[in-house]
Order: sequence, then C-alpha cells, then structure tokens
Amino acid sequence: MRRPRRRLPLPFFLAALAVCARGEPRWPCYHGPNRDNRSADTGLLASWPAEGPKLLWTASGLGEGYSSAAIAGGRLYTAGMIEKQTHVIALDMDGKVLWRTPNGPSWAASREQQWAVAYAGARGTPAVDGDLVYHMADMGDLRAFDARTGEVKWHVDLLRVFEGERPKYGLSESVLLDGDALLCCPGGAKGYMAALDTRTGATLWANTELRDPVGYCSPVIAEIDGVRQAISMSAARVFAVDPAGGSLLWQHEFGNPRQNSATDVIVHDNAVYASCGYRGGSVLLRPRRQAGGRHVVEQVWRVPALDNHHGGVVRDGDFLYGAGHEARGWFCLDFKSGATRWQSPGKGSLTYADGRLYLLDENGTMALVRCTPEKWEAVSSFKLPRGGKGLYWAHPVVCGGRLYVRHADQLFAYDVRAE
Repeated sequence: MRRPRRRLPLPFFLAALAVCARGEPRWPCYHGPNRDNRSADTGLLASWPAEGPKLLWTASGLGEGYSSAAIAGGRLYTAGMIEKQTHVIALDMDGKVLWRTPNGPSWAASREQQWAVAYAGARGTPAVDGDLVYHMADMGDLRAFDARTGEVKWHVDLLRVFEGERPKYGLSESVLLDGDALLCCPGGAKGYMAALDTRTGATLWANTELRDPVGYCSPVIAEIDGVRQAISMSAARVFAVDPAGGSLLWQHEFGNPRQNSATDVIVHDNAVYASCGYRGGSVLLRPRRQAGGRHVVEQVWRVPALDNHHGGVVRDGDFLYGAGHEARGWFCLDFKSGATRWQSPGKGSLTYADGRLYLLDENGTMALVRCTPEKWEAVSSFKLPRGGKGLYWAHPVVCGGRLYVRHADQLFAYDVRAE
C-alpha cells in the first residue's frame, strides 16, 4: 500500500515559473516546470545579429545523445553516451563539468545495424527535485543521483522488474515527477505505466491494463473536467491513468504504421491534442467522465497536418506550433478546429519564450520567429557550431536569459537578454 503523496499545488508551479523570470534559472525537467515547453523569461532580444547572439560558453565531454538540459540549484544536468555507456552529467552555470556518473549500457551497444550507429546516444532528459536527480536510460536503467556529488542513491532495472521489452530505438522517455512519485512507462506485462517512490525507488503502483509497444514520448499531468490524470501515448493509442492509483481512465486509438509516437500530448480547455509522425497526423480529443466514473472520448477533429516526428509542439493561446514530418514543414494550427493557419518549409524542434518561437532546424540553423497565427514571420537566424555527428535533435531551452542548445558532445549557451 502506497503512502500518502505530497501533491504540489498550482501556486508552486507559478512560483517556479516566476523564479526563472527573476533571473534565477529554473528549468528542472524536460520542457520545464509545467511540462509545456514555455519559458517565463521576458526582456529578451527581439532580433539577433547576423552571426547570432553572443556565445557565452561551450561545454564539451557530454558524449553522444539528444538529451536536453535541466536546470536547478545553480547547475545544469544532461545525459550522453560515452564509450557505449549512458552517463548523467552535471555542469555549473559556466559550463564546467562537475561530475559524470554512468547509468547503464547504451542502446547502441546492443545493436549491430548501421542505422543504430547513426541514432546512437542518450535520449531522456534528467529531472531534478531538491537534492536528487533522476534519469531513465535507453536500456531501462532508472537511477536517482545525489545532485551535488553524482552518487547513486537507488537503481531500478525497469525492463526486468516490470517485464518490459526493449523498444526498437530504446526507451526515450523523460520521467515525470509528481510529488513523492516518479511516473514512467516501462511498457511491461507487470507494469505498462508505473509510479515509483522518489526516495527509495519502491513501486507505488503499476498499471497492467495496456499491452501496446511503448511510445517514445513522456507523460504529462493535467486536470480535465475536475479529474486529475496522467496522460501519454503508447505506440497505438492516447491514454490516461489515475496518478493516485494507476487505474486506466480512458484510451483512444491513435498512431502510425511505424509504431513511433514521440511527441508529448498538450492539454488545454479540457481537450487533449496528440500528434505523431510517419503521416499519423494530429488529433484533438475531448474525454468526459460519465455517471459512475466511466469516461467516454469524443474525437473533435483529426487532420494530416503537423504530423510531428519528435521535435515537439508548443501551444500559445488557441494555436499550436511545430514541425510536420516528411517535408511537411513548420505549421501553425488552430487548436479548436485543426485548420492550418500557416506553413513554412523546414523541420526541427522548438521552444517558446517572450512572444517568440525558437526553432532549431535539424540541420543546425536556429531561427527566431514571431509567435503569431497571422503569418510566418521569421525575424533572425544563425548557424550553430557542430558538436559532433548527427542531426540537431535535442530540444532547445530558454531560461535565465540564456538559450541552451545541445548537439552531440557539446552544449552551447547563448546570451539572449536585451540590453
């Protein structure tokens, strides 16, 4: 029986966002404090010089990977593959590496195919809560590390404990912290989604109602019609569970032939937006609780546009922004109707800050685009340095007046504050 969970109220999250706005950097997990990929920073540059904003520092020795940056307690955390081992890495705010601690074998070490070499490297972004840092590696090793020293506090082999199968591209999830619980998707017969105690790693609950291959996205928590729920995607459906006990609340079939769903859902106005690449398209769902607690799901719309591969989608007001797959380009969609408001060539990842979109093309061009549904309005762009092999797939972060961009072995920090 699980112990009572420390639930963090809405004011906590608002305060966390305000911290970043005051110049004390805090982006403690993948896509930030609210998992919505929106920075609270203001007073940022409205345009950049031709060569780009000032490069403050470059950190090397991170290994190969697509892990983004988490920021808390005056430190940055990321992950990378070094000599076929996944490592979690801590840096100070000047880019100096403070510690590197292994977190199990890399997915690439277990693959012989040539395409595995091209996609080698750590996937998930660490999550920080106080004195602990958590990270799920691509082969299912979940560890809690001491934030100051990198010492391992506990370890769970998720695929062994929950009898999960290794996904084709390795586990790519960034774990979600919910009070005293850590939520993740081992995708196993003994736990498709599970909650672990953040202090010990003990299992609090495990949902065994789903049998799909895992997706490559990360869960979010939201309240819909007064019901708090953890929402994510498998390879075949959008689903929600009760974060207090793990029971399945609702599910809706949605996916693509490649069984590759890598984009986190977005919840707004009691509706759930989901997207996946390989022509899976975009869908808006409206779950409703009926008498007796049963949920029904209405599909409001489904369109082929904005079939996001893995670069993420950002919501601003009633509009969605992101890149489609297979040369579909950057899109703005109307959240309520699914109608395309504009489209422009390109593909990559993005984040939002101070009324602008920071778009990272997968070939290494960073662009500043006004966040408006009226038209595509690119303001500035510059070419990033190369940090190693491969495409620029790590999601950018804007926090504390800085733009952080990871490519392979290196992390670049740019000053984007206005004078």
